[in-house]
Amino acid sequence: MEIKSVNLDQPYSSLDIYHSNTDKALPGLVILPGGSYNQIMERDSERVALTFATHAWQTFVVRYPVVEHKNYEEAKIAVHQAFEYIVNHAAELDVDADRLGIIGFSAGGQIAAAYSNEKLTHARFAALGYPVIQPLIDERMGVTTENVAKLVNPQTPPTFMWGSAKDELTPFVDHLQVYADALIKNDIPYELHEFGTGGHGIALANEYTGIVNNDRVDNHMGKWFPLFLEWLTELNLI
Repeated sequence: MEIKSVNLDQPYSSLDIYHSNTDKALPGLVILPGGSYNQIMERDSERVALTFATHAWQTFVVRYPVVEHKNYEEAKIAVHQAFEYIVNHAAELDVDADRLGIIGFSAGGQIAAAYSNEKLTHARFAALGYPVIQPLIDERMGVTTENVAKLVNPQTPPTFMWGSAKDELTPFVDHLQVYADALIKNDIPYELHEFGTGGHGIALANEYTGIVNNDRVDNHMGKWFPLFLEWLTELNLI
């Protein structure tokens, strides 16, 4: 595997590429880590990329502006530029642009949702883990965002979502439920899992992410990963 990073035109933004040299083009996944726009969480970035790579994916992590440079609109631009780069270099990256999706965690889930709803999005599917949907914690994060549920439209790609009933930062009724309602109204294929265990910011919920996440491991909530792969297969998305 070749791992490299390329700078994007959007300042303070880059794209980490985890490229497996293969005999055929693989499905691709663009990963948007969480961190409340104040950091790029390791639990949501390289460890997620490498885990999907072991399942024959080409994976990418977008490092969007955070800390003193944090800006929601500029983060969206960074994601747009990342997808343009991947699509324009699909052949050399051994990625099938028709099987290219996006996954976002927490604040990254908000940006992922926004990009998936763009008119000319390249995302063929989306996955949102305990995402921020409404701008209810903007003051806490120090950014100005939007209600991304209002962006859902008939062209929104199939979407997989999961969260925890114990999540106090992005509770179900304020975030996942609102987005699911929007998907239903627009007749978008979706799957939603609200686990009774776990919590916010638990990433893969296994020991691999737990060792950089205060030993937070939850085998039940961790089932989102195989369920996501199964869902993609059932819909013939990969």
